[in-house]
Amino acid sequence: MDIAYYPGCSLKSSSAIYDVQNQRVFEALGIHLKEIPDWNCCGATSAGKVDDFLAIAMPARNLGIAEATGLGEMIIPCSACYSRTLVAQCQLEKNPELKETINAELSKKISGKIKISSILEVLLSAVESGMVAQQAQKKLKGLKPACYYGCMQTRFPFKVPVPDNVENPQGMEKVLKAIGIQSLDWSYKTDCCGASSAVNDEDAADALMARIMKDAVARGANCFVVTCPMCQFNLDSQQNRFGPKHGIRERLPVFFITEILGLAMGMGVEELQIDRHLTDSTKLLKELKLI
Repeated sequence: MDIAYYPGCSLKSSSAIYDVQNQRVFEALGIHLKEIPDWNCCGATSAGKVDDFLAIAMPARNLGIAEATGLGEMIIPCSACYSRTLVAQCQLEKNPELKETINAELSKKISGKIKISSILEVLLSAVESGMVAQQAQKKLKGLKPACYYGCMQTRFPFKVPVPDNVENPQGMEKVLKAIGIQSLDWSYKTDCCGASSAVNDEDAADALMARIMKDAVARGANCFVVTCPMCQFNLDSQQNRFGPKHGIRERLPVFFITEILGLAMGMGVEELQIDRHLTDSTKLLKELKLI
């Protein structure tokens, strides 16, 4: 099955390993990711803070490019990109005049026909088809993950058509269950990690990340599993900063959902680039004799 693929900026820079993992894991599931050509930044949170029009126009251009491929669905792994693109699509459908204004400047017009899917929507389809269970060759015994969704996967400025419960999402839990992993029930799965505040307001971001970490540790988690590249980067890179500030001695690896799936499918650490994390993500795997 072919599906349009929008990686977004993070997957081509700070979270490049996520892009690699997506390509390999989805190919193993029989899903061929077709990266849309000449895509641009979706604006993330920045455009929305300075210009309402740009916040819609930037992802709108990508929508036009994706629709021009003739594919019926586009997967967006980054939570921020997914949110911005889905919100833009909904706003364009509700505002024909705005849609006409933007289309007038685009070489590839928006019709609104393509389905925008998060990584979890596509993975859950593979779970339901039995493909995930079929490809899972290895039992990852001993992992006790806290599934962390963050803000952008669950909080939208108005009602949009998302399949999961935004108050208590279960997508990652269902995917992990399909490969024999029981995730933990915990209280901070949709709390904010601080996002870009980790750069301009360290104390505020560190306090937010410390709350998340403390609750996960208290529940007995030995790792996080995430889909959002910003959440992954913050929790992965800042543990040695916020830990000492807030009396946290534990250090937990922060795995992308694709890393866990890839391991279960028999892929190696180097192939998935798990050894490139800033908080050591191979130590736990070695202790559990999973690698």
